[in-house]
Amino acid sequence: MSAEARLKELGIELPEPVNPAANYVRWQTTGNLLFIAGTGPGNEHPTGKVGADITPEQAYESARSCGLQILATVQAALGSLDRVTKTVKVLGMVNADPYFGKHPQVINGCSDLLVEVLGDAGKHTRSAVGMGSLPGQITVEIEATFEFE
Repeated sequence: MSAEARLKELGIELPEPVNPAANYVRWQTTGNLLFIAGTGPGNEHPTGKVGADITPEQAYESARSCGLQILATVQAALGSLDRVTKTVKVLGMVNADPYFGKHPQVINGCSDLLVEVLGDAGKHTRSAVGMGSLPGQITVEIEATFEFE
């Protein structure tokens, strides 16, 4: 099943891609690689530090929201998610309390979504790291690299 068909089957509607908040572009291609800039969750998600102000479950949903934004940007960049042949790398950054240690479980919100929608092409290498802060005190920021045809 194609990624676009899987979106419909899952009842997922992608948001409008968000415009950059500073002097950068949302995506860039070189050869057959698509690089997606760091992406935050939608405005409906709470802000603050995971492990202090935000639960891991709330942060998982924020990471899933980042994944939706990333997929929307991929769709805008390539015209169709069906052009994705591989998700190469995901870098997930968590605005975390210094004693929080479940960064991978938070970033699974994005990783799970990518595999749900893209199937095997959604499986990827990944880093999930804690940060002292993120812009606007968002809980999660994620960037990704895709291969496409």
